[in-house]
Parts: sequence; structure tokens; C-alpha cells
Amino acid sequence: MGALLNRDRLLDLAVRYDTPLFVYFREEIDRQINKLVALEMPYGYTPRYAMKANHHPDVVRHITSRGVGIDASSSHEAEAAMKLGVVPELISLTSQQSAHNLTKLIDAGIQYNATSQHQLEQYGRQFSGTSVGVRINPGIGSGFSRKANVGGPTSSFGIWHEQIDAVKGLAVKYNLIINRVHTHIGSGTDLREWEKSIELSLAAAEQFADITTINLGGGFKVARMLSEQSTSITKVGDIINQQITAFAQKTGKSLRVELEPGGFLVANAGYLLAEVDDIVSTGEDGYIFLKLNTGMNDILRPTLYAAQHPIEVLNDATENTDYVVVGHNCESGDLLSPSLEDAETIETRTLKTAEIGDVVAVAGVGAYCASMAAHGYNGFPSAKEILV
Repeated sequence: MGALLNRDRLLDLAVRYDTPLFVYFREEIDRQINKLVALEMPYGYTPRYAMKANHHPDVVRHITSRGVGIDASSSHEAEAAMKLGVVPELISLTSQQSAHNLTKLIDAGIQYNATSQHQLEQYGRQFSGTSVGVRINPGIGSGFSRKANVGGPTSSFGIWHEQIDAVKGLAVKYNLIINRVHTHIGSGTDLREWEKSIELSLAAAEQFADITTINLGGGFKVARMLSEQSTSITKVGDIINQQITAFAQKTGKSLRVELEPGGFLVANAGYLLAEVDDIVSTGEDGYIFLKLNTGMNDILRPTLYAAQHPIEVLNDATENTDYVVVGHNCESGDLLSPSLEDAETIETRTLKTAEIGDVVAVAGVGAYCASMAAHGYNGFPSAKEILV
């Protein structure tokens, strides 16, 4: 639970900055950065941060100050990173939507990975005779939720692996050098899935004569709850190292490795501090609802994915109560304690017995919360954010 152990510190921040408030702890971010940059690859290694996880300016500036580059998921993110002072050459753009300012970004020096044949053709028309990367869907995926799976036949991310010949045709048509292959399978913990995915990614890379770099994306699952399991980035790094070495021995191609985790760096560095706005009951056979002054306009993951977050009432109560924890939006899906099996099913949490006005801490919100919420819903302003 990390910083939740220091209740007084969190209560002080709640009073000083008011709630709802996202608090990000730099110490935890640094701990994760150290694990990422410590990886060693036989022929070179570039770590990047998936900025979509948390684009708070202070967070981005701090991570990049440690020598970690940026993975941008849209041309707007790429622009924002440059405005924050990130060197363009350290930014890689892999975007579902075609870039609205592709010429500006390429001229600045940003690396670009086309995620569809249409994007590759767009690039070729403007930048014939240059090098470019392509994102390939290797045919498999994994993740804690079907919605978090970004590989395999149910995913629109990347060029399907059976269409590589078409990619080669476009490269010939526009005199392009395909020197980077990007893949990503999702937030998985199964090392066998990682091993299989890397094998398929390298099989795709082998089909490009000028390949120099393999980008394996992110997807390092972070355990927010005690019942969850984290991906061991060290063990995945060992698998990558072994396979890259074997690939070089087999093909004579020494590939640089790129990794682009997001949640891995910041998920457990964040806490959302809120207040109990109301407590209501639906009778003896019903539930007691703990209503907070935050909700899906600040944290959408529970509603979207049935994602689980630790929740703690920061008071001195010695008794516990089973609560259904809900948000303040006029929406039945605004639920912070969903069933693990179904985002639409409520589930109780055993918490310290609360009173209206108590501060509640929701943990594990450093990634895909403030950056991926239903901002503006019901007209509520978004929660403030600070880096401590």
C-alpha cells in the first residue's frame, strides 16, 4: 500500500490542496525507473515511457530527466512532449489515428511507426526514400481484460502479420527502408505468452532485410491489489536477451531492443484522495453506499474494466463496515468497487466505519486514471494533480 502507511501525510495533503486530489510520489516512480533502465540487451537498448499512462507535466519531465524516452500514442501527445522539452529524437510515435501534423513531427526528428497500410502509404507519399518503422500484430495477445488486449485477431492495433508482403510492396513503391518492427501484446503476466510473442515478433522482423530495431512495446502488468500478480520485468528481460542473441546467431542481424512501459512506471505511485460526501442505505436486505466526491470523471478504470483498486478510509475507527463505494456522477455505472468478474455488478468492500467528511484514499491510480477519465461528465471539474 506504500504511502498509505503514512496516513498523516496523506491527510495533510488533502487539507492543503483540497479534494479530490491525485498525488504522485516521485520515490515510487524512481524505484520503477531503476528497474527499467537496469535491463541490459546484447546489441543496444532504448527504454521509453508510454505517455498515455499519465501525462501530467511534472511526471513526464521527471521520467525523461532520468534518460527515459517517450512513446507517444497520438500526434498530439508527441507535440505535448516536445513542448515539455523532450528531445524529438527520443520520441517514438505509434498512433491509431493518422498524425495531423506528420510533416512537422518527422522534420523535427521524431521516430514514426506506421500502424496500418494506409498510414504507411501516407508516409511514403511524403517521405519517399527514408527509413520508417511498422507496427505488426503478431497474431496473439494477453491482458487482464479483453478490453486491454492489444494483440491477436480481435485487436485493430497494427498490421496483421499475414499482410507483411503488402508492407514490402509499399516499401518498394515508395523506396522506403523498413528498419523498425513494433509489436505489443497487452498487459500480461504469463512468461510463456511473452516468450511466444517475442518469437512471433522476431519472425516478423526477420522478413525485413534492413531491420535494425525491434520494439516490444510495454504491457508489464502491475499488481494494484494484494491478490494480483505483477509481471517480472527482469525475467521478461532475460527472455528477450536470450532470444535476441539466438536471433543474431541464426540470421546475422543484431537488433536493438526498445521497450515502452507506461503503468509499470507510475501505476502504484499514485493515490486519489477524496471525501465521503454521503452515506446511504437500501435497507436490511440491501447495501450501504459510500458516496465519494470523485468518480468516473476522475477514475474510469473500475467502470470500464472492472479494475480493482485498494481503498482505505483514513480515520481512527476501530470497527469495520461493508460498503459499496460509488462516485458522485448521476450514472449507475459510476462504481469504485465493482465485481472482479463484471464491471456492472456491485461488490462490497470491508472498510473502516466511515462518517461524512472522512478522507478516503484510492491507491494504484498513477496510470490510466487522470489521463483516461470521463472528464467533464456531469459538469464536474477534474481532480487536481501534484507530484510529491
